Amino acid sequence: MASAKPRCSSFATTSRTHMRPSEGTTDDSFLTETKNTQNRKLSQKRKTLSCQFSIGGQLSPWPTYTSGQTILHNRKPCSYDFRKRAGSWQKQPLGITKPRYLEQLENYLRKELLLLDLSTDSTQELRLQPYREIFEFFIEDFKTYKPLLSSIKNAYEVMLAHQREKIRALEPLKAKLVTVNEDCNERILAMRAEERYEISMLKREKMNLLKLIDKKNEEKISLQSEVSKLRRNLAEEYLRYLSERDARKILIADLNELRYQREDKSLAQSPGIWGEDPVKLTLALKMTRQDLTRTQMELNTMKANFGDVVPRRDFEMQEKTNKDLQEQLDSLKSDYKEVCKEHEILLQLHMTTLKERDRFHSELQEIQRTSTPRPDWSKCEDVVAGGPDRWQMLAEGKNSDQLVDVLLEEIGEGLLQEKDFFPGLGYGEAIPPFLRFDGIVENKKPTKKDVVNLLKDVWKQRLLEEQKEKFPDFFFSFLEHRFGPEAMAWAYTIFENIKLFRSNEVMSQFYAVLMGKRSESVYIKQKETVAQLLKEMTNVDSQNEGLITMENLSTVLKNTFPFKKEEKIQELMEAGGWHPNSSNADLLNYRSLFIEDEEGQSMPFVQKLWEQYVDEKDEYLEELKQELGLELDDEVTLPKVREALMNIDPSLDKQTLNGYLSWAFQLPMTELPEEGEEKEEGIVVQLKIALQRLQMTDIRRMGSREQEPAS
Repeated sequence: MASAKPRCSSFATTSRTHMRPSEGTTDDSFLTETKNTQNRKLSQKRKTLSCQFSIGGQLSPWPTYTSGQTILHNRKPCSYDFRKRAGSWQKQPLGITKPRYLEQLENYLRKELLLLDLSTDSTQELRLQPYREIFEFFIEDFKTYKPLLSSIKNAYEVMLAHQREKIRALEPLKAKLVTVNEDCNERILAMRAEERYEISMLKREKMNLLKLIDKKNEEKISLQSEVSKLRRNLAEEYLRYLSERDARKILIADLNELRYQREDKSLAQSPGIWGEDPVKLTLALKMTRQDLTRTQMELNTMKANFGDVVPRRDFEMQEKTNKDLQEQLDSLKSDYKEVCKEHEILLQLHMTTLKERDRFHSELQEIQRTSTPRPDWSKCEDVVAGGPDRWQMLAEGKNSDQLVDVLLEEIGEGLLQEKDFFPGLGYGEAIPPFLRFDGIVENKKPTKKDVVNLLKDVWKQRLLEEQKEKFPDFFFSFLEHRFGPEAMAWAYTIFENIKLFRSNEVMSQFYAVLMGKRSESVYIKQKETVAQLLKEMTNVDSQNEGLITMENLSTVLKNTFPFKKEEKIQELMEAGGWHPNSSNADLLNYRSLFIEDEEGQSMPFVQKLWEQYVDEKDEYLEELKQELGLELDDEVTLPKVREALMNIDPSLDKQTLNGYLSWAFQLPMTELPEEGEEKEEGIVVQLKIALQRLQMTDIRRMGSREQEPAS
């Protein structure tokens, strides 16, 4: 019995040593291996321990009421034993010691627990193993209770296995929960950025409205002063007319009084007229003639004073006739102005048509001279992935040149998906900074949708931050922040995709900005224009139903683009869904004009807006070239370019003009000489290079060109 303890300790040490998992093994394989090892050696340990822990093959009796340290502290005693054996505890003596078998089991358990490696993830599983072994010893030694104890042990083992499987099933859910949490955080950040942008736009609109209110208040004050002045003038005129009316009434009363007096005098003289003295009659006749002369003079004076007075009825009739004629004259003048405008538009349209006719004629002659038989594009239906339906969708509305690009993209997409690695381009000066790498990098093989979404995330982050660093450096910093060590692999993958898919709007614009062929301001200004247009349409939609009439669409386009020609507005309306048979009252779902598909392709309305912007920029630069009157290989000075820009676009403000000159001559705005201070031969550049630089930036007309005075 004395040698039993060291043998148990050495066996426990050996078993613990074998139980420790080696590097590179998983917890499940480790537990399985441990369990198998323990099961193989369990029978041997049982035989050894059963012989060592028992005396003569018999169990040592030991009362249950003996005081001592037990192992299972949380065991709940049976109520039946408490009641039945309560008296026996009091009757038994207190000096009985523990059986040797129990002490050896406790020592064995204590050593096994001390030998456990608590630094592994499977500590709790290993901690159960010593208790399991002790329980196995009890099962083997207590033959009578072996079935019951075995069933209890199996029930616990089944429950433990069930709980272990349940935990293993919940581990993927934990990882999924972490992913969902990250996605939600990204969405929250994006929503906050959009809210900040909307708040800034609303603040700007608020300032504009406050300025408009101040202007209206000033107009109101001026109108009020003018109204009070007119009221004073009206009161003065009213008083003058009242005085004239009173004077006229007094004059009429005097005339009537004079007539009545004369009639009374004649009636008083008539009864005795034949009996009067002739001398007296002669004197009366003389006086009467004097009165007649005086009255005739007064009558002549009144005729002279009031001979030009018109009756009120005639005056009102003439005033009404004059008003009608004035309205007709105004209407004819407005009609004449409209006819003149239409005449000018027709003349411009006629000139444009003549130019297009000449251009088309020259193109037709060139095509007839160099044309080859048209290819049968229907042969591509069986080659392109997706069959005839997808090819019809890809080829819709495209010419032969565009169809060649589409076919090259389809072929390149297949080759790109077959590549597993890209060769590094090295560290040369001509290599973009985000592609400088030696060796091979992995092809991540994302879909077009994934690439478009990633590029949109780059633009969102770029708009949120201050544009201090160059765009290629910012692009690689963004990839490092998102993908960590795999940033270079993603840089090569995205570069190959955007270089291939030139027909995709998002990829082509991003490629142009990334390679320095276009300024960031072009993309930013285009997005701001689309957002402003959507906002104007939303303001018109007072019911917030997403619907406006065609007349409202035309009004919004003319207000947003005041310098666009009528035919350009017509093209935008046709791209938005208007057709010649439509009426102005037809409703349009304006929000559908700004929707993008999953690959970032815009609707025809936004595409037409971009095409018109490119055409207008080309026309603007061509007008600048004509104004300079130089060939592309000639050199041009900064004063001449400044003068030409002000001539073709007099509405240019100083900051915008300096921005154009800074791009054309590649000078900081702080180093540009002021107008009048530049030397005639100071800063020069080739005209072709200057136009190419202006083509890269956001350049557009700020106002209409003034008409040159006739000679």
